[in-house]
This record gives sequence, C-alpha cells and structure tokens, in this order.
Amino acid sequence: MASVFVCSLWCLVLILIFNGVDSDSPDIELDAKAQLVHKIDSLNILLYTLLLTLTVLTIWLFKHRRLRFLHETGLAVIYGLIVGCIIRYGMHQTVLSHMLVAEEADDQNKYNQSLPPDTLWLRFSSASLVNKTYSYVFRGGVERTSNPIDIKATFDPEIFFNIILPPIIFHAGYSLKRKYFFRNLGAILTYAVIGTTISAFVVGVLMYAILPWTSSLEYSFLDTLYFGALISPTDPVTILAIFNDLRVDVTLYSLVFGESVLNDAVAIVLSGAIQNYERHSRLGGTFEFDAFLSAVAGFVSIFSLSLAIGAGMGCSTALLTKFTRIKDFPLMESALFFLMSYSTFLIAEASDLTGIVSVLFCGIFQAHYTYNNLSKDSRKKTKHLFELLNFLAENFIFSYIGVSMFTFPKHRFDAGFIIAGFLCTTLSRATNIYPLSFLLNLGREPKIPSNFQHMLFFAGLRGAMSFALAIRNTISDARQAMLTTTSLIVIFTVIIQGGSTLQLLSLFRIPTGIEEETEALPYSSHDGDGSTSPRGSGEKAWLAKIWGNFDTNFMKPLLTNARPTLLETLPVSCTPIARVLTTTQQMTQDTLRSDSDLCLHSDQRDSHGRALESRDSDVSMIDTRVSISGSEGKPL
Repeated sequence: MASVFVCSLWCLVLILIFNGVDSDSPDIELDAKAQLVHKIDSLNILLYTLLLTLTVLTIWLFKHRRLRFLHETGLAVIYGLIVGCIIRYGMHQTVLSHMLVAEEADDQNKYNQSLPPDTLWLRFSSASLVNKTYSYVFRGGVERTSNPIDIKATFDPEIFFNIILPPIIFHAGYSLKRKYFFRNLGAILTYAVIGTTISAFVVGVLMYAILPWTSSLEYSFLDTLYFGALISPTDPVTILAIFNDLRVDVTLYSLVFGESVLNDAVAIVLSGAIQNYERHSRLGGTFEFDAFLSAVAGFVSIFSLSLAIGAGMGCSTALLTKFTRIKDFPLMESALFFLMSYSTFLIAEASDLTGIVSVLFCGIFQAHYTYNNLSKDSRKKTKHLFELLNFLAENFIFSYIGVSMFTFPKHRFDAGFIIAGFLCTTLSRATNIYPLSFLLNLGREPKIPSNFQHMLFFAGLRGAMSFALAIRNTISDARQAMLTTTSLIVIFTVIIQGGSTLQLLSLFRIPTGIEEETEALPYSSHDGDGSTSPRGSGEKAWLAKIWGNFDTNFMKPLLTNARPTLLETLPVSCTPIARVLTTTQQMTQDTLRSDSDLCLHSDQRDSHGRALESRDSDVSMIDTRVSISGSEGKPL
C-alpha cells in the first residue's frame, strides 16, 4: 500500500513538471527568496546569541581568575567590533535587486514633499504577477545595500526603546538601595537634574562655537544642543560592578548609581523639550521666549505626568497583590507583576509621555511596596527575571554598538565633530561635578571629599541611553555624525575608563572592603583619608524625612500589610474607610512580633556573624510574619 502511494506521488510530480511548471514560476522564486530571508534572519540572531554566549564564558573566566581590568560591557563591545568587521569584510556579498522608481509625468502626482513617503507603491504589469501593487516601507536612506546581512544586522531603533531599554531601566529602579539613595537624595537630584542640564548646555554651546572652525558640515545651535542632551546621561555599569565586588564606600556607590539612574530619564525628557522648542520656533537663529517657556513647561509636565503614571501603576499592582489571593498561584502572580510593570512603559509612550521615566519610578514603587506583598516564590522569580533581562539587554546593546560600527550604513566620520565631541563631553562632565560638589558641601554633612569628586568625574561613562537616542534619527548628515561620535565615545569610555577603575580607586585612595555597605548596618561616611564618621538615621536629607514619615504612616499601611495600620494613623472620622483598607494580616502582626524578631535576627546573620543586606528596612520582618501567621490577608 505504501509503495503504491509513493508511486502515485511521483507520477503526480512528473505530470506537473511536464505540464509546464518551470523553475521560473514566481511562486517558486518567492519561496526561495523567503527561505533566504529566513536563513539570514536566523544567522543574524545566531551571531548575537553567540556573542552573548562568548561574553558570558569570558566573564566567568575573568571572575575565576580574579581579573578585573576589563568588564563584560567592554568585552561585549570588543567582540561586537570583531564580529562587525567579519560581517563587513569577511562574508560573501550577495547582490540585491534594485528597481528605479520613476516619477509620474503629471505634476500633481510628482513627488515634491519635504519628507520621503511612509510607503512606496510599485505597480507590476507582468502576466505572472497579475497586475499587483506591492508596498515597500520607508526605512531611511542607505548607502550600502550589496550585502543583506548588513541590513539584517541593523535593528530598528524602536526595538531599543520598546523592548531592550525598559528592562534595563526597570531593573535600575527595582534593585535600587533605597536606604542610601534617600539619604543622599539631595546630592543625587543635584547631579542628575541640574548637572545633566548644565552638561547638555555646556556641550551645546561649546560645540556650536568650535564646529565652524573644525567641521565642514553645517550645524544649528539646536543640533548641538540636542547632541549635548543625548551625550549627557551616564551609564557606569562597569564601574558599579567593580564597586560592588570591592565593597566601595556606600556614599560613593549611591551617588554614582543614583545619578546614573535618574539622568537617563532627565536626558530623554530634555531632548524631547529641545525638539519641542524647535517645533514651536521656526525662526532660525533667533530666540523665542514663548517657545522657550513652552519647552520648559513641556519638560516639567512630561516628567511629572510620566512619574505619576509609574507611581500609579506601582501602587495599583501593590493593591492587587494585597487584596487578592493571587499569591496562591506564584506563576500567575509573577506574570501579573511583569505585565503590569511593562505596560507602564507602553501607557506612557502611547500617551505621548516618557516611558523611561514611568518604568523607572514604577520599579522603585514596585520594590518598595509590591515586593512586600509577593509570595516567597514570586520574590525570587521577579528578582532573578529582571536581573537576567538586565544582564542580557545591557550586553546585547554594547555588542550591537560594536557590530554597528561596521554594519550600520549611516555613519559619518566627521573628524572635527568627533574631536570636538570628546573634548566638550569631558569639559561638560567637569562643569557638572566640581562646581555642584562645592555648592553641596556648603550645607552638607558629611562633605563630599575631593577623591570622591574625582571618581565621580571619571565615572561618567556613556552607554545604552546615549546610543539609543542617537540612533533613533539618522536621516540628516548632522544626525549621522552625532551617531558616529556617540558610538566612539561609548566605546572609548566603556573600554578605557571602565577598564581603569581599579587603578583610579588606588590612585584616589578610595577605601574598599567596607562592611558598612550592607543596608542592615547604620549609615556611615568616609572622608578622603579613610576615617569613618558615624551619622545617625535622624540626619538623613530633610526631603527624605518628610517622605519617610508620610510613607510610614499612610502609604505602607495602605499598600502593604505593614504596621501601623490605617486604623491607627487616620483620623477617627475615617475609621470606616480605614477598616475596609486594613487586612486581617495587618491586624494580627503584633501578636507575632516577638517570634518574628527572633527569626529575623537569626536569619540575618551569615556564617561569619556579619549582618546580611536586606531589601528594605521592614521587608524581612513582614515576610517572616506572613509565613508564621498563614493569614490570607483578607480585608476586614
């Protein structure tokens, strides 16, 4: 029976062949082309997967051998450069087909717009294609199109903003050491908001003054100011990893980390404000006060509304996990946590706001409130999930930066712009750190010592955010030069500055091996000579004091199962509302306090008797109480 079926199939194939189904059929050719495209896509993804795999293996080797002169981000860039060079010069060049599209003779249909069309329609009149019209999507101008792998290795810039950047920014907020962040909140806000703005304007003004003498291209002041905004955010991934390994002083760590967390959000809102000013001001070379006020108002409103969306989604997730029994199903709980967090970014972007700001503050609120309500399994899953996503996304971006130096078709190597970019970026970092540190030290205790200021200056590495902003628009010669200069600055700072972190710590005599880095111990600061001066918890920043009191009395009782309850903190007139918002679990906390404290203190010691780091001042306490009580947290 099987042999009869096989013979029949072969006969059918022979009949089709002899009846005129030739190899030139459009269906066969299109199938072959689709197969080729699929093969190239698979090869492209395989290249990046092998890049990340090689990076992970090399990192393990470096950690095993205790080598710290090069971090994984630097390795990712170097490997990316090597692979990009192989793709550009070592792979087979497949010639692509091209068709010249002629304009219509009718003047009304003649292309005369200021921008290229979104889609291009091509009409085929051959019999095999049955007079069909095919649409091609606009992807920007190209210079080299002879090798399809070059095109496939170039990712859509929206992939960075919508897929790769959100987990990086969310992890920054979710893993934030809030205790030390809020103790240095004033200094962090000064460096991140005021410092980043100063840095952007310094770069813009200096570049605008230098470029007429060094570059043949023409740049407007708004062009150089936009470059200043995109090159100002720092990404000290390499330095922070070494800080963490060597247990560098927590004050320095929190300043570097806090600035890098917030200045990404500031830079993206600032660049949007510059574009907003450009849209409102069409008089070249003139200053319009109304347009300036509109840009400033846009900056404040976009930042505030984006923050509100992030905080609102974080609080909504906390309420869901507090008043439902979803913790009985940890997989669904973790999925809900992930989807709610990611939707924060999309809601802000769809509302014409800034998703980066929203997802950053969503991560902070999720860690501060929702984390307390999650089951033990979900806490581990969410923490490990976002650590993994952050690690892969960071290394992917740095690998892509290296690859794109050879495969991206829109680079413009303007020597004058590149030299001016390096010089102005360095000077702008100095004008950010040293004057602001001087002003902060006038009213700050403890002072920020000079060696910490030097380290802050050298911690100004550029990375993912600068590259993502630069690659988003490369249609003009000026924007192409910005992308090339930004890529070179990122590569130089990550490899050279990041690789010299150990030598800089030794040169500046920064104390390492500090046990007080763990959050369970009291805050302490270290002066330049390494001496330790304790600082009580009551001496935190005044802004942090106000927020801490409000948070303890109202926010945590509302969004978590922490004590005191709203029944104790709200006025008597609000008792009915407080009773609805208070769970059984909250009411049963005090009866288990003594047993929970004993468990907490025994769990927070390692084999050497040292205190372990806790995620929050009361997270471990709440977790222990929940596990003992077994209460479902139903509302009264």
